[in-house]
Amino acid sequence: MENRVPILNLWVDPVTMGQALDAVTGFVERGTRVHSIFAVNPEKNFSVPKDPSLYESFKNADLLIPDGVGVVLAARLLHGLRLERVPGVELMHSICALSARRGYGVFIFGAREAVNEAAVNALRELYPGIRIVGRANGYLGEEAEAGLVERINRSGAQVLFLALGSPKQERWLARNAEQLTHIRVCQGIGGTLDTIAGTVRRAPDAWIRLGLEWLYRLLSDPRRLKRQSVLPLFAAAVATARLRGTKLPCRGAGGEGAGL
Repeated sequence: MENRVPILNLWVDPVTMGQALDAVTGFVERGTRVHSIFAVNPEKNFSVPKDPSLYESFKNADLLIPDGVGVVLAARLLHGLRLERVPGVELMHSICALSARRGYGVFIFGAREAVNEAAVNALRELYPGIRIVGRANGYLGEEAEAGLVERINRSGAQVLFLALGSPKQERWLARNAEQLTHIRVCQGIGGTLDTIAGTVRRAPDAWIRLGLEWLYRLLSDPRRLKRQSVLPLFAAAVATARLRGTKLPCRGAGGEGAGL
C-alpha cells in the first residue's frame, strides 16, 4: 500500500475507523480473494520479525490497523502523523454492524467452546439480523480441524473472524487462505470473544480515552507483565530512531484492495 507507514520493524495503514470499514465493504463486494486484516501493536513489532513467514504475512496484509496506543504515538514522533487508533475489538464490532446491514455471512472461529457460543449469542443480540452462518471453537482435534475449511466454504460466509491469538491466527490464515473460496475478509481478533462473552472485562471508557487500556489490562491480569515488558523497549527504540532521524522505507502489498 503506497502510503503505508513504517513503525520500526512493522507498518500500519493510516486509516480511520470509517476508512477501514469502507475498505471492508470494497473487499467483500468487489474482491475475488481473501483480504487479511491484522492489528499492529508494540509487542508485535518485536515478535513478528523473528519469524520470516509471519513477517511476510504482515508485510502482505491488506489492512494493518494501528491497534495499540504506542503505535499511534510512534507515528507522531517518527513521522509527524496524527493517526487515529483503530482497536481490533472495535473494528470487529463495526464489521458485525456492517454485516448486519448488508447481509454479509459471518463465520467465527476460535476461543473455548463456551466462550465462542456465548459470544455468538451476544453478537446476535447486539446486531439484530446479523447472519452468523457458522462457528467453531479453537480447540478442535486434528481430524475436526482438517474439515474446518470445508465447513467454512459450505457456510457461504464472506467474513471470517479468527480468535486464535497471535501468531497462531495469522499462521492459520497463511496456510488456508487459498482454500477459502467465499471468504473475502478475514480479521485476526485475538481474545476479543472473551470481552464479548463477558469472561474478560474491557477497560472503562475513561481509561481507553486516556490511552491507558494496556495498564488496566495489566492491573486486571498481572500475568500479562511478561508480554507488556516490551513496552519500555519499544519506547526506547522509538526514541532512538527519533534522535537518529532514521525511518524504514515504506513497504506494502500491492494488488487488489491496495491503496489505502
